[in-house]
Amino acid sequence: MTDEITFDDFLKVDIRAGRVIRAEPFPEARKPAIKLWIDFGPEIGEKKTSAQITAHYDAEGLVGKTVMAVVNFPPRQIGPFMSEVLTLGVTDDAGGVVLVCPDKDIAPGARLH
Repeated sequence: MTDEITFDDFLKVDIRAGRVIRAEPFPEARKPAIKLWIDFGPEIGEKKTSAQITAHYDAEGLVGKTVMAVVNFPPRQIGPFMSEVLTLGVTDDAGGVVLVCPDKDIAPGARLH
């Protein structure tokens, strides 16, 4: 476990649901990755990111999927691609990343509480 944080610290992290509207392989990345364009609804809009999720996902199968992401990190340059959000996942026993996804249909932009 990492250091304890306060509830106010948690509230600073803006985690939202978004729907993948476009995905494509990212062969230029150092580690295998997929580029994602995610719709976070009218308040936030479309953001892009790179995710190292190729162990369990391919680009075609991600379109239409609802994922969770941190939307208030500063943009980060990843090779030739600017990543604007951090898509959330957990590591399985084999080291592959499994996306964190709501189990019900929710609107893009819904905030994690």
